[in-house]
Amino acid sequence: MSALSPDAIAKPGVRPANPCFSSGPCAKRPGWSLDALSGALLGRSHRAPEGRARLNEVITRSRAILGLPDDWKLGIVPASDTGAVEMVLWSLVGERPVDVLAFESFSATWADDIVNQLHAPAARVLKADYGRLPDLAQVDWAHDVVLAWNGTTSGVRIPEGAPIPMERDGLVICDATSAAFAMDLPWDRLDVVTWSWQKVLGGEAAHGMLALSPRAVRRLEEASAPRALPKIFRLTAKGRLIEGIFKGDTINTPSMLCVEDALDGLRWAEAIGGLPALVARSQANLAVVADWVARSGWAAFLAADPAERSSTAICLTIVAPWFVALDAAAQAKAAKRIVGLLEAEGVALDIGSYRDAPPGLRLWGGATVEADDLRALMPWLDWAEAEVRTEFA
Repeated sequence: MSALSPDAIAKPGVRPANPCFSSGPCAKRPGWSLDALSGALLGRSHRAPEGRARLNEVITRSRAILGLPDDWKLGIVPASDTGAVEMVLWSLVGERPVDVLAFESFSATWADDIVNQLHAPAARVLKADYGRLPDLAQVDWAHDVVLAWNGTTSGVRIPEGAPIPMERDGLVICDATSAAFAMDLPWDRLDVVTWSWQKVLGGEAAHGMLALSPRAVRRLEEASAPRALPKIFRLTAKGRLIEGIFKGDTINTPSMLCVEDALDGLRWAEAIGGLPALVARSQANLAVVADWVARSGWAAFLAADPAERSSTAICLTIVAPWFVALDAAAQAKAAKRIVGLLEAEGVALDIGSYRDAPPGLRLWGGATVEADDLRALMPWLDWAEAEVRTEFA
């Protein structure tokens, strides 16, 4: 950029203390260090009494923080949230008609699995473009319903007070990987809920959590899976739920290092005030970004409706005239250039929009992110946009 350019903006003087704004794996909790893992049961069997106790502790602490109903089951399963979702889709989908809400990358993946891999005979896919939700009034709650509570790649969430009936014939299967621990989930209106350790509490990847309502357990026990299941997907044996999965007896070998890290995150969550404090921290992060968007002049939320706006996966689109005038390839290049400048300065890492999403930015606003770090980042976004505007305009 020319030193005489009228568009020049001086580099901000304050940098985020933590530049990690990735949407998964996410920032570690404030104050985290490797010392938090010093008590990990390394070199020990996860099936030893101590290993089982640690795994069960993850379950019990998670239940308590989330306020999981007493009659729900909660277990640790392989392959992160994806593994948890696939387990229930393979085990449950096909027994009755199913509606799938597809409005971003991962929910679209579940729709593809149900239609093209599982060949569910009576499947309806309710679609919406990035930044929007499908029309919830079109959902038939007599069907099984598969949805993501929060679109990690679109920044759109199911709004509070969504019209999910208390009394319904079908099961509601909810991918809550970027919602659990940051949003209040209506457990009485859901039947299957999944998440992973790597999102709101900043844990490491590889393990998923699977929560089942009594209605979901009843379906698993009374109706045989509509297809053959590999061992890693089996939740029942001889027509009964495998109870050990929900007491810390994992199907495959977990990383006890990751288990220790998950416990550290849960203990931190308890120490700061539990779920209300986690939700408040995430909402405060969204408020920082919303205040900046309102005065930026060049960025907007991908989710236009504030009621549907995610406080964790905060997705932004670029609406500046110079950017809108570019063709699609140039837009992608310009957005990538903004991300690259911020990364080169060490002020924001991994904030590019998801590969399938419209070009833009994606900032993680989960509970482990400090609002002050986001506040420090906002002027840097303006600086980077001004730099790239001069290059492309």
